[in-house]
Amino acid sequence: MFAAPLAILLAGLILFVHGGGLPALTSSFFVYGTLGGLAQIAATALLVHLFSHKNFAVATAFTKTETVQTALFGLILLGDQLTLILTAAIGISLIGVVLISVPRAETSLKGLFNQKTLIGIVSGGLFGLSAVAYRGASLSITSDDVLLRAVITLAFVTTLQAVLVLIYLRSREPGETQRLFQKWRPAGLVGLTGMLGSLAWFTAFTLQNAAYVRAVGQIEVVFMIAASVLIFKEKVSGRELLGVCLVSLGILGLVVPIS
Repeated sequence: MFAAPLAILLAGLILFVHGGGLPALTSSFFVYGTLGGLAQIAATALLVHLFSHKNFAVATAFTKTETVQTALFGLILLGDQLTLILTAAIGISLIGVVLISVPRAETSLKGLFNQKTLIGIVSGGLFGLSAVAYRGASLSITSDDVLLRAVITLAFVTTLQAVLVLIYLRSREPGETQRLFQKWRPAGLVGLTGMLGSLAWFTAFTLQNAAYVRAVGQIEVVFMIAASVLIFKEKVSGRELLGVCLVSLGILGLVVPIS
């Protein structure tokens, strides 16, 4: 709700600075942008649904299969190819993320695979689909400016999502829209940081295969472990340290060949 107007403002600013009009937007742009926006909403809804269950951490860990599923969607929809070395790097980082994400107390296969796990995998797949769709939308814009492509795609997607959320709130949660705008300061800050984060993602999707981008983005789990140690003074298990090493190794395996 708050990211959309900021993204539109940024797009207008960039167009003003460039001095040119809005690039031609094809039907592919709207199809990919809409597909990505809807897939992201559905993926987020499933992820939030997992949070309502006890022991959700195991199922949430399986959303990390997103990188592999992103690669498959990229191959099917956009024809993005992966080399053997980069595919192996994605696999290594995925193993590391799972080692970090699965709770320490969970060791049985029965505890790992259940209905909530399936929801986690579907959520990860939808996040992967959204990433590939955003790349497809951005690449369909007739412009050589990477940032302009990314911000136009972001403005369209966030506006679409904001309209859908507004319709939902007005129909299913009467009065919630007013409460949302009454909290405009904290909500606006979330919108700003979310918009900037999404702009970074969209720019990366424009520049490179979405599977590689998502795999490199798994560096967040390393930051998560670092925060738990440095800020919360929590102890890290040997399995988590192994996971950090594998994620780091996988990301290096991705970044070095690409660069």
